[in-house]
Amino acid sequence: MLDNDNDLESLGPLQALRVQGDPDAPTVVLFHGYGASAFDLYPIHEVLVTDQKFNWVFPHGHLSIPLMPGYSGRAWFPIDMAALEEAIRKNDFRNFADRDPEGMDVARQAAYLMLDAIGVPWNQLILGGFSQGAMLATDLTLRKEEISKGLMILSGALVNESLWKELAPKKSNLRFFQSHGEFDPILGYANAKKLEKLLRNSGLLGEFIGFNGGHEIPAPVIQGISRYLNSLS
Repeated sequence: MLDNDNDLESLGPLQALRVQGDPDAPTVVLFHGYGASAFDLYPIHEVLVTDQKFNWVFPHGHLSIPLMPGYSGRAWFPIDMAALEEAIRKNDFRNFADRDPEGMDVARQAAYLMLDAIGVPWNQLILGGFSQGAMLATDLTLRKEEISKGLMILSGALVNESLWKELAPKKSNLRFFQSHGEFDPILGYANAKKLEKLLRNSGLLGEFIGFNGGHEIPAPVIQGISRYLNSLS
């Protein structure tokens, strides 16, 4: 298992872990969640059961986030932790649906430059992510003029609803995979279902896995990702 920054390589303005597979197979790009790192989602590729040996890129968030004394993680955009904790206490989950989260524009610009540096045609890219990484992957996919190979939304959320509702019908040929815990204390399940409805109403087809759990990636989701990737290969 890789576990230090020396394993990262530069792709445009970002660093990433890269796993080479079959040169003719699509490339999966997975953006991690808040406070994690490129190493967080890396083990996923080792446990999937797929017909093709996909290529993988695990980007490393450009923001350094202090977690506790002596420890830090990475992120794509800041989160107001005090507001989040208050929302959890009141059982009133935060809803980004009316706007871009602050800092999303910077993350988006850096991510597009990184994707250009990968050097893979857009129609051979499968973008995905967990939590705020899923928000970024969805935003990148919908805003890009070309249609990507796929989209995986793991415990994500609906943001900038009016724009996404405008853009999504242009991606009606795209098939997506989405998962969310029914008791997610960070990003509410209802918001995830609202995102699924927006995508389906826009003509996209996909699978939604709701599971009895929280903000996580359990075994049924790993199995679902395997099914999804096999359906695209």
